[in-house]
Amino acid sequence: MAQKKQSQKEHKEQQKHSCEELEQKLQECQEQLKEWEEKYLRVHADFENTKKRLEREKIQAIEYALEKFAQDLLPALDSLDMALAVVSNENLNAEEAVEELKKGIELTIDQFIKAFKKNGIEVIEIEEGGEFNPHLHEAILQVDDAKKNAGEIVQVIQKGYKYKERILRPAKVSVAK
Repeated sequence: MAQKKQSQKEHKEQQKHSCEELEQKLQECQEQLKEWEEKYLRVHADFENTKKRLEREKIQAIEYALEKFAQDLLPALDSLDMALAVVSNENLNAEEAVEELKKGIELTIDQFIKAFKKNGIEVIEIEEGGEFNPHLHEAILQVDDAKKNAGEIVQVIQKGYKYKERILRPAKVSVAK
């Protein structure tokens, strides 16, 4: 009987020791859980802040997207102002004024083309006598032309432009019947 009591006592001590170990492990797990929760909250807050910052930057980028393009167009506007100032000069006769105006317009067109090219806008190149392409051209006239085959471009009436690979405006052309 004494042995049975001894055995029960040892068993209770083992259970008590086992409970203490489990309680200690539970406490360690709870502390680790708190650490992970804190880390999660910090990472989540960082993520939210980054998301908000990127959204603000995106909005700013959209608002100011044309700033560079506008800066590239300013020299052309300056050329128009200068041409107007030269033509307004009372010391020029009509022929000189027309010549100066022509030079100013040519310079301005050149500056527009440079600004466009710098920003990915190009003229759609068309050869007279080339084949009509409905993706690049808009036929606004059909004309009789004995020298051209049907569907060939006779004349470019208005230049077309593309931005990278997208058509901004098709070229307006006349085609042979």
